[in-house]
Amino acid sequence: MRASTKAEGHEPEGFGSGVVILVAGAVLGVVSTGMTAHRGVTGWPFALTFGVLIAVGEMVQFRVDRSRNRAPIATSAALGYCLLRGPDVPVPPEVAQIVAVTTIATAIGVLPRIIAGLWWDAVVSCRRLLSVGAAAVVFAAIVPNDLAWDGSVAHALPLGGAMLLAVSSAAGLDAVVGAGQVTERYSKPFPAALRDELGVTARIGMAMAISGMLLAAGTSIVGLWAPPLVLVPLLFTQFAFRRYSSAQRTYRTTVRSMARSTEIAGFSSPGQNARTAALAVAIGNDLGLTPGRMEALEYAALLSGVGQLALADPSPGGASLLRTREERQRAAEIGAAVIERSGVLDHVAEIVRHSNDPYRHGRANDSSIPVESGIVNVALAYEQLVGEGSGQSPDKAMESIGLGIGAEYDPVVVESLRRVVGRGFRF
Repeated sequence: MRASTKAEGHEPEGFGSGVVILVAGAVLGVVSTGMTAHRGVTGWPFALTFGVLIAVGEMVQFRVDRSRNRAPIATSAALGYCLLRGPDVPVPPEVAQIVAVTTIATAIGVLPRIIAGLWWDAVVSCRRLLSVGAAAVVFAAIVPNDLAWDGSVAHALPLGGAMLLAVSSAAGLDAVVGAGQVTERYSKPFPAALRDELGVTARIGMAMAISGMLLAAGTSIVGLWAPPLVLVPLLFTQFAFRRYSSAQRTYRTTVRSMARSTEIAGFSSPGQNARTAALAVAIGNDLGLTPGRMEALEYAALLSGVGQLALADPSPGGASLLRTREERQRAAEIGAAVIERSGVLDHVAEIVRHSNDPYRHGRANDSSIPVESGIVNVALAYEQLVGEGSGQSPDKAMESIGLGIGAEYDPVVVESLRRVVGRGFRF
């Protein structure tokens, strides 16, 4: 198994919650499987069909962002199995059986990935299992076994409402757990982390949940003919997501290659741009920036030195702070102009353009200047004071930066840097 423990460009700080999630998922799966083995499996055709769908979905999971895998087919199939109620389902599956089928199918599905050495995150799989368990419990608690799809509005409305409540509980639990993990790993404020997770849930999670509801309703009414019909659109959606993910990886590789050009030309020290970006991302997390702004911040930090290529001579050791303010601001303007020519990074260019503006004459008087510019400014200054070969201690560097609070550096950003360094951030 190759399970990644950190997102690209982000340095995690702890994994206690991951262990708890693994233990909870393992206990839930083992107990449910034992109970199902003791009581016997009901509705074998449905258990096998949905089990195969879950296994296939886990096998073809993919990374749509840099922090976790997505398995839309597996998630939709597991939720669909939770919500079966209808004339073609003689005996609805019990909660224990739902969790057991999901557990066994997940294990079978990830086995080929483990053998092939493909990326897989056991914590994310356990989170899916816990969410499915929550949906099954909620649905079983509010829907009696004799309530089924019969074509009448009197049954359709309560069943539809119960399905929506069940999948919402699953999505809500996953969002809360995910937000807790982000807060623990990256020290992002919990409300901001929960906002981000709910945003992802609204865009991706609810699409999988609605597919699960359609899968359950179709199977409950017309039987096992429904799953292929319902999942075909989901296959096309997964293909589109994979294309998008591949394009994003190419995009990031291009940005990093551009960033390395300043190191190759001697205008920045080896790894300087990556270190600056890592610190900028840590500060952005501390300030609770949204994922879109975080991505722009990381790219801006990586590309902040591109404009120096237009200057006559490189700074010793890449120390741009040794240049005059006029030179630094000219380099920032040139860098922003170069980035703008890409046609897709205008927001990044705006951050770079103001990344060398003194706070007193910039953001303090012009709220349209993004706080990300101040973050890049502070991160670059700290890196040049503490980075490889600089020799200053973190305390000494913080003291030097503190002298520029309110004049050169944004006080909010400097205070965030103090918290990040205080938590033990090191290059």
